Amino acid sequence: MAALALAVAPVAAAAPASVGIFYYSWYGTPRIDGGYAHWNQGGHTPPRDIASRFYPAGGLYSSSDGKVIRRQMQDMAHAGVDTVIVSWWGWGSPEDLRLPRVMAAAGRAGLKVAIHIEPYGGRTAASVAADVEHLRTLGITDYYVYGAMDIPALDWAIVRPSLVGVRLYAQTSLAGFALAGGFDGVYTYSVSSTTGVSFHLLCDQAHAAGLLCAPSVGPGFDASRATPDDYVRSRGRGATYDSLWRHVLNAGADAVTITSYNEWHEGTQIEPARMLQTAEYESYDDAWGLHGRRAQSAYLDRTLYWARIYRAQRAAELGWVPG
Repeated sequence: MAALALAVAPVAAAAPASVGIFYYSWYGTPRIDGGYAHWNQGGHTPPRDIASRFYPAGGLYSSSDGKVIRRQMQDMAHAGVDTVIVSWWGWGSPEDLRLPRVMAAAGRAGLKVAIHIEPYGGRTAASVAADVEHLRTLGITDYYVYGAMDIPALDWAIVRPSLVGVRLYAQTSLAGFALAGGFDGVYTYSVSSTTGVSFHLLCDQAHAAGLLCAPSVGPGFDASRATPDDYVRSRGRGATYDSLWRHVLNAGADAVTITSYNEWHEGTQIEPARMLQTAEYESYDDAWGLHGRRAQSAYLDRTLYWARIYRAQRAAELGWVPG
């Protein structure tokens, strides 16, 4: 019981009906980075053969390209997103080195930046605490810990009291673990098999424990060209995305997290994609009955649709008065 008491920290209020999206700054191209990075995962040979079931509408890009980053941030802002949750793999990683440019572009687009702390080599609760201590000097206050349960709750509880003025979200469906570890909230990330039916229970349990609830929605899943995982979650011409959003609306979620803006390897991206005349690649064609160029941005457009409905519903539920 003493350990549990140590773990419980005051919960900061969530931003009103926040919509966040997971973002990956790990792509490279020969022109800018001296070689391909991530597009060539699993032995693929870009530019025509890439580690994704989909192909970017603007072609392969570098996450070091300022023009690309600015376009991506504008995409997200125009889609009703307010927080970009940046995948981060430790000090000195390409994602770390690119973070200042991402933050600058996000700020110009009116987006808040949060950090998705990934399972980098040697990660411990103490190392994450040190990461947060440094990253918060950049003004970052929200941290999402992927695979939080890989580390014992007691380890998290020990370091949590030293982290003041930040929110920590655990990727878990177990509110009890998050509470014991001193986290402020929970999120789910995975959209490969979840139906969203469990969102209501998760948020009920989180709220009963005094935690924030930020379940994750996504368009589908297909990692078959990048990993040995051959499980496929069909996009269903947009139906999968709509269904998960509807479950969020029924869950009383404090925030929505979207998986993802550009995780092309797992086919969860909503960044614009285009059709290629080759059987290896899919496109967004026929999503919500759209075709051609209109279909390329279909998931961004649909995100704006759902973000507006979500915020309006939460405002009504909580009695917010529009400013």
